Amino acid sequence: MKALVRILGLAAMAGLAAACEPLDIDFGGGGGGGGGGAFSSGFVFVRNDKDGRNVYAVDEDGNASFPLRLTTQGGAYEPTVSRSGLLAAFVYRSGSTWEIRTVPTTGTGQASTVVSSTSTSCSGCSNFHYPTISPTGETIVFTLTKNNTSSLAKVNVDGSGFQIILSGTRVYGAASFFPDGRNVLVAAGFTANPLDTLLKVNLSTGVANPITSSLGTTGATSVVSRAVVSPDGSRVAFDGQTTNGPHIFVGQLDSQSLYNVTQLTKHSGDDAGAVDTWPSWRGNTEVTFLSNAGSDNNIYRISTATSGAGSLVVPIALEPSYGGT
Repeated sequence: MKALVRILGLAAMAGLAAACEPLDIDFGGGGGGGGGGAFSSGFVFVRNDKDGRNVYAVDEDGNASFPLRLTTQGGAYEPTVSRSGLLAAFVYRSGSTWEIRTVPTTGTGQASTVVSSTSTSCSGCSNFHYPTISPTGETIVFTLTKNNTSSLAKVNVDGSGFQIILSGTRVYGAASFFPDGRNVLVAAGFTANPLDTLLKVNLSTGVANPITSSLGTTGATSVVSRAVVSPDGSRVAFDGQTTNGPHIFVGQLDSQSLYNVTQLTKHSGDDAGAVDTWPSWRGNTEVTFLSNAGSDNNIYRISTATSGAGSLVVPIALEPSYGGT
């Protein structure tokens, strides 16, 4: 473990005054993070600031109290970070215009538009959501609505090669790349609620093979936002809707089935009604997620070998994603 940030309580982390017990946050790993410098691996997320919704980053060796601000114009949603850790992609919204944008993780570069709902290549497009960057860093896959039809699309990071991959009767959640970079896993349904089917989609052919239409027998009935493939491709983590609200689940994954599904996050006492969403993998044995347990929306992590509330890692965040080298 390379970095251990000692912070006096959640309230202190959020920049508020409170008398709390000390909180140890172990980031492990990588580059130089918050306040400037190189980003190697860690979290990108949205935070509402004086300029609206902007993208921030916290590196593994950064200080969670001082995240690196990557955008300044507001209007940012659902960021993701490349495997290299050099680039973040996100949805930008302004009025009726929707864009997929990228921005360097240095905190010193300007955001660039990859594709826009005003582009001739995407006439009739709107409702961009859930960008994810391929393992090679060359392609972004995301969802959109085109002529009132839910679709899964891809575009090269340089803005070329826009293509609708899937379009039809289904609604799609966030895509997640398999390690081969040629296929993605996506939750789908015939309405946005529930997304109760997992599809393996070939990006070259557009062939979508159902992996499962059942999310196990541990209480999850549908995927809330996304199902994400582990770096080694053997497991999937998803935010599953239950009778007690969304929680994080993990299951074994192969090309034709989902099995051994278990519920990772559980809460009790005052936090019994906490909502857990937006899972990401941190290696092959740990899942990070967003939770409103305790106070505001914060990022937590939990080992796949246990269950519980997880450990706080980044305070005051929305729509987080973990990535980098």
